[in-house]
Amino acid sequence: MSSTIPLDTASSPAPVRFDTKIAVLLRADLEPWQRLNVTAFLVSGLGATLPEVVGEPYEDADQVAYLPMFRQPVLVFQGEKETLKAAHERALSRALPRAVFTADLFATGNDRDNRAAVRAVPTAELDLVGLSVYGPRNAVDKVLKGARMHP
Repeated sequence: MSSTIPLDTASSPAPVRFDTKIAVLLRADLEPWQRLNVTAFLVSGLGATLPEVVGEPYEDADQVAYLPMFRQPVLVFQGEKETLKAAHERALSRALPRAVFTADLFATGNDRDNRAAVRAVPTAELDLVGLSVYGPRNAVDKVLKGARMHP
């Protein structure tokens, strides 16, 4: 006699697989607080600009409302300075939605100064410490070539 319990596949929802990817690439030499801060800043741009990445608002059992979040996972990667530079170039060449965080932004304290710090540096000379990118899975995978999953 088998001890296997039959699964009711009719009531089990199929796993959700996304044909897009949200990814953050961080420079490997960042301090832990910097990694968290950079990640938060980078994904905020995607959520504000691309409404399709944001799901529906949340509500708990007591009907307390919460803000919506991304509808899919955010994958976080790390790499060396050269990996970020190459990923940035690939994201630009594929015209994928992206956000950048440069080392200069650690010395500023507001959005106006952040934008001015990025605007002051030519694209090829940006001192990137973080990059977020969104797009088709295969295109994002190509952008992230050489990066590894964040531990």
